Amino acid sequence: MSLPSAVRLAGSCSSRAVSRSSLRFPSPTQSGFMHNAVSQSLKTSYIRHYASKSKAKSTADLIPGSKQALTSEVARLEYGKSEAKMNAAVEWYRKEVAGLETRASGRVTPALLSPVRIELPGKGKDLVKLEEVATIGVRDGSTLIITVFEEHNLKAVEQALYAAKLPNIVPQRQDSRTVKIPIPRPTVEARNALTATAQRMAEDTRVQLRKIQQASVKKGDYKKHSVELEEFQKLVDRNTAEVDKILTHMKKSTGAR
Repeated sequence: MSLPSAVRLAGSCSSRAVSRSSLRFPSPTQSGFMHNAVSQSLKTSYIRHYASKSKAKSTADLIPGSKQALTSEVARLEYGKSEAKMNAAVEWYRKEVAGLETRASGRVTPALLSPVRIELPGKGKDLVKLEEVATIGVRDGSTLIITVFEEHNLKAVEQALYAAKLPNIVPQRQDSRTVKIPIPRPTVEARNALTATAQRMAEDTRVQLRKIQQASVKKGDYKKHSVELEEFQKLVDRNTAEVDKILTHMKKSTGAR
């Protein structure tokens, strides 16, 4: 019985006036018989029937996904792998944008040359960082000075600087151990170009995040509307939002549109 029906029934009962004189009371014998009948009726009507264990169903599926945690060990492991991969992708983008932001702002720091990798003679295909074979300094706030530890590595350093294809990086040899690189102030066009590069890299990172998510979901073969699908979607959304935040910060700091 619904709540409105119960209210209407209670109202109709209370509106009936019943006088005591109009009531007819049963005899003691009849009262005992009626009492036993009512008791037996009540016992019968309140018998509770329990489902057997074999037919009992879990109510876990009725709990909203946002209130559940990943219960499958396989799903938790896959989630951890996806999270690590997505974090790595976001951190890569963060570092790349930091370099672009530095160049767009016009600040001259050794970090401008961080992408440079050098192939040293006799070391095979193993590449090393520039700071492993030379010191990098700043002169007058506008010129980078590179001084190699050993003279025979200078040529390899010059080749690596050209191979890196960094904008406005034109090395000039000073002596047998030193190279200077004047850094011009970035123009508006240069800042916009760097921002456009950051935007392209942001989209590449978003695509990578979606690929990681799709690969994990495909591997798990999760049901539609399952908690696993919801959690993996939250993971990719959170990391995508972080990428957008990094890009927005760069645009704001450089004044680019």
